Amino acid sequence: MDGDYVIGGVFSIHNYMYAERHDFSTMPEPLRCTGSIDSRELRFSRSMAFAIEEINDSTNLLPGIRLGYQIYDSCASVPMAVHLAFQLSNGLDPEFNTNNNCSQSGMVMAVVGESGSTPSISMSRVFGPFNIPQVSHYATCACLSNKQQYPSFFRTIPSDQFQANALARLVKHFGWTWIGAVRSDSDYGNNGMASFLDAANKEGICVEYSEAFYRTHPRSKIQRVADVIRRSTAVVVVAFAAPGDMRILLEELSREPSPPRQWIGSEAWVTDPGMLRFNFCAGAIGFGIQQSVIPGLRDFLLDLSPTKVAASPVLTEFWETEFNCRLGKSAGTGKSLCDGTEDIQTLRSPYTDTSQLRITNMVYKAVYAIAHAIHNAVCHKTNSTTECDKFTRIESEQVLTQLKTVSFSQNGYDVSFDANGDPVATYELINWQKRESGSIELVTAGHYNASLPVGQEFHINRNLTWVEGSTQVPMSVCTDSCPPGTRKVLQKGKPSCCYDCIPCPEGDISNATDSPDCFPCPQEFWPNAEKNSCFPKPVEYLSYHEVLGIILAAFSVGGACLAMITAAVFFRHKTSPIVRANNSELSFLLLFSLTLCFLCSLTFMGVPSVWSCMLRHTAFGITFVLCISCILGKTIVVLMAFKATLPGSSVMKWFGPPQQRMTVVFFTFIQVLICTVWLVVSPPFPMKNLTTYKERIILECALGSAIGFWAVLGYIGLLAVFCFVLAVLARKLPDNFNEAKLITFSMLIFCAVWLTFIPAYVSSPGKFTVAVEIFAILASSFGLILCIYAPKCFIILFKPEKNTKKHLLNKYQP
Repeated sequence: MDGDYVIGGVFSIHNYMYAERHDFSTMPEPLRCTGSIDSRELRFSRSMAFAIEEINDSTNLLPGIRLGYQIYDSCASVPMAVHLAFQLSNGLDPEFNTNNNCSQSGMVMAVVGESGSTPSISMSRVFGPFNIPQVSHYATCACLSNKQQYPSFFRTIPSDQFQANALARLVKHFGWTWIGAVRSDSDYGNNGMASFLDAANKEGICVEYSEAFYRTHPRSKIQRVADVIRRSTAVVVVAFAAPGDMRILLEELSREPSPPRQWIGSEAWVTDPGMLRFNFCAGAIGFGIQQSVIPGLRDFLLDLSPTKVAASPVLTEFWETEFNCRLGKSAGTGKSLCDGTEDIQTLRSPYTDTSQLRITNMVYKAVYAIAHAIHNAVCHKTNSTTECDKFTRIESEQVLTQLKTVSFSQNGYDVSFDANGDPVATYELINWQKRESGSIELVTAGHYNASLPVGQEFHINRNLTWVEGSTQVPMSVCTDSCPPGTRKVLQKGKPSCCYDCIPCPEGDISNATDSPDCFPCPQEFWPNAEKNSCFPKPVEYLSYHEVLGIILAAFSVGGACLAMITAAVFFRHKTSPIVRANNSELSFLLLFSLTLCFLCSLTFMGVPSVWSCMLRHTAFGITFVLCISCILGKTIVVLMAFKATLPGSSVMKWFGPPQQRMTVVFFTFIQVLICTVWLVVSPPFPMKNLTTYKERIILECALGSAIGFWAVLGYIGLLAVFCFVLAVLARKLPDNFNEAKLITFSMLIFCAVWLTFIPAYVSSPGKFTVAVEIFAILASSFGLILCIYAPKCFIILFKPEKNTKKHLLNKYQP
């Protein structure tokens, strides 16, 4: 159709171009299309004509100016698309330009098309140097956003980069980490899949296989791709393919049943009504362009009289194909003549189906975008009216400049372009759902808006159905998720989604599913049995409430009571010879110190505190030195007493009671001094032992200064050895002075206990260290009281006849 300004249009109305073998001896035939007509693409081209006629009837847009158009069929072929691009760039055919006035009907201001990305790329490389704007309605390859390579390219459909990101987030949303991928072996499929795989990798999604195919490939190649899909373990298959390519693959898959597959489709085929005949794809989901309503379009499409049909070869071919008849004098095809009863109103075809106007609206918006650009270039507003001059000569470069800034709303749909010539990316989530009749319908189940903040772009507002009509989301993972308490370890030579689940090591946990690492609990916490959370470590110390503590406390109190009972017996018989003969003052002081020794073991029990830690070691050290000092004094008394019986000896006057008391005070003072220095320099203190046992905390008293502790212990040992040596020297005294023998046995037991205590103390863990120390105190204390006092108490209580002065003064009989 002629006009003041002409817009070109290129659509893939046929699927193939006639392939001719050139022998280079004759002129080749003109390029021509072959194959069946794509009714959907025919609807696109007719929608362009409808939009232009609507604009021509408008009084607001380009008033007084008539737009013309010239629409071509590219056969979905690159050679034909390039040929048409050059033809549109050079001006229209002479026979088309029938207007001899000064209008510019021979010039193309802009071009709508092409439907495919690969032909659009080829055309844009031709249009770019001539600054001819190209506005595509269906070319989605992200590569076309590169303004350095395609400076004059615009589109009303979002770039595949947005769709690829949306598909990756959709796959991640449903927990699919193990997928298959197929794509058209074209710019659309290869670039779209590359963008998707990059986005999927960032989302942690692994691809089992990625196969490319094209509708012109040999069937063996298509079969190989179909076999890969059948043999794979991935349940989910993402297909970034053109409708014509996808149709070939699905036809191959339908020949031989394959395991159920959940299809995730790109916009190009998932919204194509012609694909709904493949029932085994029920449950497929993908993103589609928003549905729209174009008033008056359906009436325009159905307004096909025989005269209009006969005037267009393409419409004639469409008519004859749909009604299986031939019009007028068309070439014989074995079909009967059309009798005029054919009614396009009853025809069920993608051409007449206006219930899912998606890409059609993209064509509609592309035409209006170009019209607004021309309007801004040739029209100006004066007062309240708009005046346009159809004789104004404009170049396509001016239209290109204006197209970059257009922003308008048509039928409620906003149209504008960003710096890359792309619109705002909005999609509908499409789900193939089966009706009760068994047919499949396209259902809008959600929306995606790339302009919203991250995390808010994606929204599902109705239930989805999945493969085989299931309402449960299918699983598609290489390895089941690792539960909390384990970590992922990648399997050698396999993708990152294939891994083994290894339990966390001792002391570590993981509290998230598919955790790549385990991490240790805080120092005072320990994992539970499942190793998925930390709980406070149990605290361990020698308590009065446990069996071991009760037993030791009972022996401690019992020992103290025994010492006090012994003291009571001695006090009751303090005038008896056996009590008086063995220095009753030192005997009572020894019993007092033994009582303190028994009781000091109680300070080792219970929760350690600052005072209990300082008291337990110092009290133990001082009371034992007091005890040993008393025994040492008694030993010296025995020796001195024997020496005093010798003629002319005056020893006892040098070691009387005052000297004995001074000896005890002197030896005890040295220990008090050692303990004081220890407490001042580095005293014992309570601490939490976190190293002996990993799974529990031991409350214990740190020594502070180890030198101080071993000095206290060493001093006790030194006195004990000295006392033992003196007792051994007195072992051959007459039987009546047998207290030296008793002291020898008591010191022997004392030294044996403490020599055994040292290695046991060092090697015992936790609260058993304290228990060993208490046992050593009790054992040595019981050894002293039993060895020294038990024989005397036995004589006092059961052998009173021996508790006489005469018996004690009897001389030793050899």
